[in-house]
Amino acid sequence: MRSIWNGAISFGLVSIPIKLVNATENHSISFRQIHLADGGRIRYRKVCEIDEEEVTAAEIGKAYEDADGSVIPITDEDLGALPLPTAKTIEIVAFVPAASIDPLQMDAAYYLSANGVPAAKPYILLREALKRSEKVALAKYALRGRERLGMLRVVDDVIAMHGLLWPDEIRSPEGVAPDAEVKVRDAELDLADALMNTLGEVDMDSLHDDYREAVEELIAAKAEGRSVAPAETAGSGGKVIDLIAALESSVRAAKEARGEEPSAKSEEESANAPVAEVTSLAGRKKSGGTGAKKKATASTKKTAAKKPTPSRAPAKKSAGRSTAKKPAVKSSANTGTSGNSAPSVSSAKKSTPKSGTKSDTKPTAKKARPRKRASA
Repeated sequence: MRSIWNGAISFGLVSIPIKLVNATENHSISFRQIHLADGGRIRYRKVCEIDEEEVTAAEIGKAYEDADGSVIPITDEDLGALPLPTAKTIEIVAFVPAASIDPLQMDAAYYLSANGVPAAKPYILLREALKRSEKVALAKYALRGRERLGMLRVVDDVIAMHGLLWPDEIRSPEGVAPDAEVKVRDAELDLADALMNTLGEVDMDSLHDDYREAVEELIAAKAEGRSVAPAETAGSGGKVIDLIAALESSVRAAKEARGEEPSAKSEEESANAPVAEVTSLAGRKKSGGTGAKKKATASTKKTAAKKPTPSRAPAKKSAGRSTAKKPAVKSSANTGTSGNSAPSVSSAKKSTPKSGTKSDTKPTAKKARPRKRASA
């Protein structure tokens, strides 16, 4: 790989000669501007505003435009004379935990290569020190006419440097968060957690740029004279959706995409879950409450209708048994000591519910007619 900068890492009194190499590359497809009438290429030409003549790169210099519009020329010699200790040096200023670096500060990434055989040992020393400390190095360096902030860390067996924005270059997020007060329910958080767990982790090497592939396919089709069918794009239209149903549908879709079969419990919950549809939140609350009340009322009525049936049936049977056994006792009590008048079965049944107490003449009741009626 071609180096873009040569210098040294300043590690205390240790100096490590290095070469700076780009760690990333841009794969985006670039387009040219053309004249629609004849397809001619449109090019930019640098023209002086005073004499309106095109100038070459050798005739172009730097200048600073003041607030009043005046131009102050600045030469390369002027910039080279500035007291900039990091002009050719990556000066390490501190070692800090990686978690203390805000990802918002991350900029371009570079690989640092040892420049020559004598640089190998101090290079490896710094690499191993970074590994053992589990920290990153903060450093200052100068590149493309300005001093920059960088972070050094170990990637495999190479020291990599990430360009960092200065802290005052990070804008405050004030006014970006939603102003409305929204309460998130535990059920919604549980579904969001379930969706996160279902999606799980991903192999970073499997991710690719679908849009770039589509552009390449479009270019190939145009070159061959073919037409490409436009892709269908789905949009929400800014409408409010049923969040619970959308989360449940997302969990099911993620499981299906991973080839997982939902459990019996989840299938039952999915069957009872509301269908994800675009609706008003106010309407959802109103309809949900009415349906719940109706369902509860119907369940109560159904339970109330079923309860009396089993309680009355056993009562009748027990009453029947007691009535069959007690007629002789009751009838004998009613006839006194006379054995000539035999009571009928119907009169015994009628006397049973009216007499709330047992007869006091139990011996007489044992000698009464029921035995003779049984033998007859």
